[in-house]
Amino acid sequence: MAEAVTFQAVSDAIRKGRVAPVYMLHGEEGFYIDAISKSVENLVPESDRDFNLTVLYASQTEPAAVVEACRRYPMMADRQVVILREAQGGMPPRFGAAAYLKALAHYVAEPSATTVLCICFRGAEAKSAEFFKALPKGGGVNFISRKLNDRTVGPAVADFVKSRGLTIEPKALAMLCDYVGADLSRLYNEVGKLTVSLGPGAMITPEAIERNIGISKDYNAFELVSALATGDAAKAFTIVNYFRGDPKNNPVQPLCATLFNYFSNLLIAWYTKDRSERSLMQALGFRWPGQLRDITAGMRRYGPWHVIEIISLLRVFDGNTKGNGSRLDPYDLLTDLVFHILNPVGEKAVKI
Repeated sequence: MAEAVTFQAVSDAIRKGRVAPVYMLHGEEGFYIDAISKSVENLVPESDRDFNLTVLYASQTEPAAVVEACRRYPMMADRQVVILREAQGGMPPRFGAAAYLKALAHYVAEPSATTVLCICFRGAEAKSAEFFKALPKGGGVNFISRKLNDRTVGPAVADFVKSRGLTIEPKALAMLCDYVGADLSRLYNEVGKLTVSLGPGAMITPEAIERNIGISKDYNAFELVSALATGDAAKAFTIVNYFRGDPKNNPVQPLCATLFNYFSNLLIAWYTKDRSERSLMQALGFRWPGQLRDITAGMRRYGPWHVIEIISLLRVFDGNTKGNGSRLDPYDLLTDLVFHILNPVGEKAVKI
């Protein structure tokens, strides 16, 4: 398969005018596919789109017709853009998805110099050996749009912030990721607000996030993790009570995911042979030494058996807050969870 590139690399290249003749966009995360295809579409000025922008749907267009559209010359312009949508469905019954791409392989190997073809293949990674072998021959771009997880969402947001000419403090980054999660559309929208509000070259701080987005810098999932890591019971229960008073902006399910991620990382840290700063950062996928603060604090308070017990408690909490076996108020359950996290029994209570 042709070597894949990152979203930021593709976006930066298009913005700087380094445009490829073919973009193959495929994978599970639709946000990136939509964003890049929109950037490609914007290569054609609004006034020229009736003539030099063609949008086709695979289910309604044979591969030969796609090639024909790409071979046309632009009208009174240097290039035209052809967008092929829903390529993941192919054109049944004659062409499945792989067969459809295979039929385009001869074109992507020798694409037109005056056409930019953007293929959108949503929901999964595309499979076609012939197509992906041909793609780099013609200078095409292979972009795999992967879903973000707890470990990749932070670096993705940091890269996006950097691309907008800003920097962000680690605590502010954690607050933003905890608040929005992996909803990329919402996440990038919030960063866009901060860009407009703060201006070029600014540092995004927790105070800036509180002021512009409405996330409390003192009462959030990030601060709860810090309180639990250090055993600060007063602070932990104060944060829980704050969440109880504003349930709309502090639902327990995303919070459970944040706590699970922290204690899972703590367990990884315990079972990392080399616990030097560099080794732990590599094992946990961290970018900044400051991200280890809560990990090292947690390791001083919770042994590996404690962590295993807490992860078990989190699984029970997750099930109960989803209605599996409990009708209690979720914030009562959260209070109980925090109490038991702060007072783990340890090895005698856990059998694996």
